[in-house]
Amino acid sequence: MLRLVLFDIDGTLIRTGGAGVQAFAKVFATEFHAVDGFEKLKFAGRTDVSLVREFFGFHDIRPTAENFKRFFERYVFWLDQILHQTQGAICAGVLEFIKALEQLPQPPVLGLLTGNVRLGAEIKLRRFGLWQLFQTGAFGDDHEERDQIAAIARERGSRLLKHELKDGEVLVIGDTPFDVRCARAIRARVVAVATGGHALPELKAHAPDWAVENLSEMFADGRLDPRL
Repeated sequence: MLRLVLFDIDGTLIRTGGAGVQAFAKVFATEFHAVDGFEKLKFAGRTDVSLVREFFGFHDIRPTAENFKRFFERYVFWLDQILHQTQGAICAGVLEFIKALEQLPQPPVLGLLTGNVRLGAEIKLRRFGLWQLFQTGAFGDDHEERDQIAAIARERGSRLLKHELKDGEVLVIGDTPFDVRCARAIRARVVAVATGGHALPELKAHAPDWAVENLSEMFADGRLDPRL
């Protein structure tokens, strides 16, 4: 039985029109006067903290707690501002899939598994009316490594359910090979969706349990895939 479903955010639940990337660039430029090398950063599937650390390294900026705090305090401000100026959308199939999960006889707990810092995740999802749907999760400020974030998300789900989750009871949904990898790290099943920056054949090459163009393909005859 499915007890916990963990969703990635960017490219899986929503597309923000590049608001997060723009907010990163704005803070680096205005707070740290650092612009060169930004194009080297690969955002998909990464954690916010690891991206900031990498860019600090490009410019010999000390990766101190003070500098991380300075960055993220300004980042969430600019993210909120830019989100209201960019075109974004909820990814295809997301609302229908979540509704179907909620209508199961024993609905699973819905959670987040994301490299976004928690406040950044909340700002993004509130913009699209989704934040309140999730009961638990783990974020980029819980740990810098995505596999460890996944382990934290699973543990929090177990505590919330008051039940030690078995491997087949956890499902991860994401749009990058990193999501497939971190699902395997916690022995979860995984749906890879091609609604982000990775094409379906590339996702299939990483052997997820399901690989679909979008979450509407997780239905058969109007019902959720019975293998769930």
